[in-house]
Amino acid sequence: MAKLKQRRSENISGDFYVDSTCIDCDTCRWMAPEVFHSAGEQSAVYHQPENEAERLLAIQALLACPTASIGTLEKPRDIKDVQLTFPILVAENVYHCGYHSEKSYAAASYLIQRSSGNVLVDSPRFAPPLVKRIEEMGGIRYMYLTHRDDVADHHQFREHFGCDRILHNDDITADTCDVEIKLSGLEPVQLEPDLLIIPVPGHTKGHTVLLYNDKFLFTGDHLAWSVRLNHLSAFRDVCWYSWPEQVKSMRQLANYSFEWVLPGHGRRYHGDRETTNHQMQQCLAWMETR
Repeated sequence: MAKLKQRRSENISGDFYVDSTCIDCDTCRWMAPEVFHSAGEQSAVYHQPENEAERLLAIQALLACPTASIGTLEKPRDIKDVQLTFPILVAENVYHCGYHSEKSYAAASYLIQRSSGNVLVDSPRFAPPLVKRIEEMGGIRYMYLTHRDDVADHHQFREHFGCDRILHNDDITADTCDVEIKLSGLEPVQLEPDLLIIPVPGHTKGHTVLLYNDKFLFTGDHLAWSVRLNHLSAFRDVCWYSWPEQVKSMRQLANYSFEWVLPGHGRRYHGDRETTNHQMQQCLAWMETR
């Protein structure tokens, strides 16, 4: 939990607050925008929850915060009830895991619940309440890792669930050298009929994205909605491998049809296929001018 003595002065008075350990990861701001906002390159509470819906979102953000920088004046009596709301439904059988990890700078992780085996997309914290809920939802068959940065507690998930981890060879490090499924090359990999892995070098050399059911695209750090630009975009200032390669990868990705963009970092996007295709073209036009 956050420390009251480190409470930021930018917080409005009241129960919830953000302390000075905040790393400005944006998690609380997109999970509970009614409560948290940006203030001086860190987050702060600008509106105290006034109803049960706002309170639920605020406590979910508190639990998801990777640095435990969100606190309350009194320990929430309903904290265990809120723990049971994770993973949080996004749409259909796709869930946001919450419990972001500081090891991956608060990257979002997702769970796809499937009758043929669940897929964990990137790694959240190995938090006991989350692990128990995933057990109840059927465990994990595959742990798909988009790239080298968002692997967090992958070893613990592997040991607990016996899942097969998937990562591209070009992004394997000493920490991930023992992953079970190593991808290679630039050709898409049809892991199962509803799971297509698409290599998209750029942010890192071995970055890939996952297209589930021709509808949900899990994009890691390759593609996200930009609040500042008001359209889909890539992260030019944190492109670690090659911006020209990332532009090329995005051109190829624009040939696919999907409705959801679910990133590790950045904001989600949802639209019909025609609008999403238009968004991809707008993204490309912006990238090609950078």
